[in-house]
Amino acid sequence: MKQLLTSVAAVAALAAAMPAMANELRIGLQDDADVLDPHQSRTFVGRIVYTGLCDKLVDLDKDVQIVPQLATDWSYSDDGLKLVMNLRAGVTFHDGTPFDAEAVVYNIDRAMTLPESRRKSELASVAGIEATGPMQVTFTLKAPDASLLAQLSDRAGMMISPTAAKAEGADFGANPVCSGPFKFVERVAQDRIVLEKFANYWNVDNIHIDKVTYLPIPDTTVRLANLRSGQLDMVERLAATDVASVKDDAELQMQDVTGLGYMAMYVNIGNGDRAKNPLGEDKRIRQAFSKAIDREALNQVVFEGTARAGNQPWAPTSPWYNKDVPLEARDVEGAKALLKEAGVERVAVELQHANNPVVTQMMQVIQAMVAEAGFDVSLRATEYATLLAEQTAGNFQLSRSDWSGRADPDGNIHQFVTCEGGINDAKYCNPEVDRLLNEARVSSDTAKRKADYDAATKILADDLPVIYLGHQTYIFAYDKGVEGFEAFPDGMIRLTGVTDAD
Repeated sequence: MKQLLTSVAAVAALAAAMPAMANELRIGLQDDADVLDPHQSRTFVGRIVYTGLCDKLVDLDKDVQIVPQLATDWSYSDDGLKLVMNLRAGVTFHDGTPFDAEAVVYNIDRAMTLPESRRKSELASVAGIEATGPMQVTFTLKAPDASLLAQLSDRAGMMISPTAAKAEGADFGANPVCSGPFKFVERVAQDRIVLEKFANYWNVDNIHIDKVTYLPIPDTTVRLANLRSGQLDMVERLAATDVASVKDDAELQMQDVTGLGYMAMYVNIGNGDRAKNPLGEDKRIRQAFSKAIDREALNQVVFEGTARAGNQPWAPTSPWYNKDVPLEARDVEGAKALLKEAGVERVAVELQHANNPVVTQMMQVIQAMVAEAGFDVSLRATEYATLLAEQTAGNFQLSRSDWSGRADPDGNIHQFVTCEGGINDAKYCNPEVDRLLNEARVSSDTAKRKADYDAATKILADDLPVIYLGHQTYIFAYDKGVEGFEAFPDGMIRLTGVTDAD
């Protein structure tokens, strides 16, 4: 309790040291963002910040349909090998650089060629892009790609200033320059990210907030305490245990929405020396670990029934879910039998996870569950951006993190499990999985795509480079003075049309 009070006091002191301005919105984030370069970054909260900072070629609406943003309309050729996009006129980047076709060409080329880019696998179908008019670009594809528009609705389609990017190179994220409703002011790592309204934004008449400050506060109790005290105006990912008290608080409002993504644990299969352990080397041991988990109990104990138990990249309610690989009940004896078959009785596992209370509780419950089957799990809590860096470097055996999900099913699976996937931290590689997922990506036949995803899911459920746990609900709480906010299934905080009367 002393540590909690100290944390609350520290955040309150920080807020007091930052005098509020008219129409300032302070948003409490569960984690700190990683590098603020759309081509390099991978954190969920980074995407929340980008929603205010960096417009994209296209966006999603509340029904997860693709809608215009910086591209006003688009069309595919009959053979699906060319995508023509017409661009919005009158848009400028925050440094005054004009937004035009050449800027889009630069951005897509950078996303595909920057050595540090994580967007390469998302744009793998793109053979090239050219300006076919001052405000028109044409993508030429290696093969049809049903997922491309969905990729362009996220970081692969975010537009950054070519002028700034050329000057800064891989260091662009230290002072990002985009074309969104808010421009970058400052960042203090683990402390705050500050944006201010961009006066020349193309849709400025619908932006009513003058300043946005994002504050990373991993402790859900501290985030809520600061919302109640007035130091924050909004928090994302409210703990399920706090929902009832927020509903009873006349000073607060709440919205929730089922997300597109999943909660999972990633197994180091081939990413360096730390893959050389029983869990990484023998799929029977991974299967045993998975069998020892009661996913329905996790949902009830940790999320009070607000989440959904799951075992695939898509929820059981999704049309992409493979019903032939159903969620199984916990089977401790079956887990023990698999360990015996693998020639072991007990297995030591280090499990790293984010240092927030909800995830920590979830991992403690899993730790106790799998212990009954023969696993001695040691937990290693770390700050979330550090956790992702450790995953990338291969400094993990088993790592727990969320994926926020994408509009197209490709975005929930391809980059995680294909041999050259941009976020394949496990370094799992199965040529048959690659073939199936690559074919699903290029097909416009929904039935064919479903068959390919089903086949890949069956292989992955056996190999288990990713152990899926379930599907999260995004819960937002905010001050009664905030109006115009809508929760979207992608979990982003869109500020167009939002006002704050306080």
